[in-house]
Amino acid sequence: MASTGGSHLSSGKINLSLLRDFYRRELLEALDKCLGSKALVWDSDLTGPFGLIAEYSLLKEHEVEKMFPLQTSGLPPSNVQNIIFIARPRLKLMDLIAQNLLQEEQKGGFRKEYHIIFVPRKSLLCEKRLKDLGVYGTLTNIEEFSLSLIPFDYDLMSMEMDNSFKECYLENDFTSMHYAAQSLMTLQTLYGVIPNICGKGDCAKQVVDMMLRMRRELCGQEPNITPQIDNLLILDRNVDLLTPLLSQLTYEGLIDEIFDINNTSVKLPPEKFQSGQGEESKGVPTEPKKVILNSSDVLYADLRDKNFNAVGSIVSKKAKTITAEFDERHSAKTVSDMKQFVSKLPHLQQVRQSLSIHTSIAELVKEYTDTDEFIDCLRCQQEFINSIETDKVHTYVEDCMGKQEPINKVLRLICIQSYCNNGLKPKVLDYYKREVLQTYGFEHIITIMNLERAGLIRLSGNRTYPTIKKSLRLIMEDVNEMVPNDISYVYSGYAPLSIRLAQYYARPGWRSITEVLNLLPGPTVEEIQQIPVALRKRRSSIGSINSTAAEQKITLVFFLGGVTYAEIAALRFLAQQDDGGTDYVIATTSILSGETLLNQVSVPLEPAKLNPF
Repeated sequence: MASTGGSHLSSGKINLSLLRDFYRRELLEALDKCLGSKALVWDSDLTGPFGLIAEYSLLKEHEVEKMFPLQTSGLPPSNVQNIIFIARPRLKLMDLIAQNLLQEEQKGGFRKEYHIIFVPRKSLLCEKRLKDLGVYGTLTNIEEFSLSLIPFDYDLMSMEMDNSFKECYLENDFTSMHYAAQSLMTLQTLYGVIPNICGKGDCAKQVVDMMLRMRRELCGQEPNITPQIDNLLILDRNVDLLTPLLSQLTYEGLIDEIFDINNTSVKLPPEKFQSGQGEESKGVPTEPKKVILNSSDVLYADLRDKNFNAVGSIVSKKAKTITAEFDERHSAKTVSDMKQFVSKLPHLQQVRQSLSIHTSIAELVKEYTDTDEFIDCLRCQQEFINSIETDKVHTYVEDCMGKQEPINKVLRLICIQSYCNNGLKPKVLDYYKREVLQTYGFEHIITIMNLERAGLIRLSGNRTYPTIKKSLRLIMEDVNEMVPNDISYVYSGYAPLSIRLAQYYARPGWRSITEVLNLLPGPTVEEIQQIPVALRKRRSSIGSINSTAAEQKITLVFFLGGVTYAEIAALRFLAQQDDGGTDYVIATTSILSGETLLNQVSVPLEPAKLNPF
């Protein structure tokens, strides 16, 4: 489990360390129900999220002596009184837990008690599976821990439900929407009732309806807290399927596209991160370099939302500044001067280390963005979003298939072309399908069907894209990537549709774009939650909730189905504008990229064995 400092969570307009502390208390209460020494057995997908809530040193204070991964090989020997399995409610995990329990029974030896903590809630199906496998009676306690929104940074929370898009749009499983509604209720418990709610999409309507029902069921028994969040904007991912398919061009977005950021950390090739001083004899490190990526690193906070073309000059300028500050020691003439320099030294060394890390990361990213493959792919994407050659088979897509480039790259381009052409002509779609199956194998037929069911690929229909593109100003000419003046800098000329909607919601309001909203999928939802008069004062008694436009409002934007780092960067850009009037807090079911979106809908069939013996 990663260690969590947590100071970066309290530096935003709302203090997200309150949310982390709330989950900490809930977790520790669940653990303390098991008296005596403990070993935790982790579902591997939960170790990252839990590492952002409670570090190992805190768990040790509550008699946690060991931690093991949940795996088929069983549990290592341990002389603890309690074995606690922490797992998601998945049937395959129940099979694994049962296997572990049966192995423990066969071993005999030191008497232990066994417990399960389900995250985020219990499941009757899972409990039945444990009964069917004959291990339910072995368990002393079955608890649940409703971890939903995990604070990543001062303005960002994620449910880390990586398959929510697939579950909602392919499997008609809306469990994650229920969890989203519950997480919003938790936020209202901590930060007050959100007075204004707006949403777009079928899932957004579901979440709003569930949230309002849950509040009614409280029958007024809710904390009397002055609202800290003024507006809630909920957006379905399928309202804007184009944005996550495009290649992100911000520093953080590119790191995610290339190396995959998980729970605010990334693993990088080790050869770029040699210490260099006295380490030659040790050779090149073999373990991936793990780097934590959040705003506790001041340099990273400055770099992450920049277009990558602007990163080099910022790093260079910072390097010169640090060198100059280190050189100050030579001009120190008095004891007082030396003391002053020594007091700054730890900070300077920390910044220099951060600078070294991000110089190496920037070099890795540049190696990727300088390749012909990346440049040609980006050029093709730019042609599609500008409606160039979208109505016929594109030669670059053909070339990619001819070279047998990764299938996700090909499918991603076809999806972009489909969106920008309002669907593909029958002969174009049939050609692409046939070529993909002949090139990559018939086992990808289910993936193509899933892309069609999810609306990522479709036959040509109403020509809505040109209208949406023009009305919302999605394509901007002459974008200044170094000193941007519009959100389109995050994709070098394309403004994310989702963030344009957030921008229009803040000012001048969605009534000004009613016709465009009607072209987008799903209903538009608007609700007002009544708040007692005594609580209608704003934070620090600055003014009323319906105060003047000059007063900065806080809007929580909740993405159902995932959000990209480029979209997050665009929202942060809007919040930093002097005339914006709105600060943003971001919540999402998961962090998304084109690759992870495609992975959700991909179901490659296993080739059948001809010989059954």
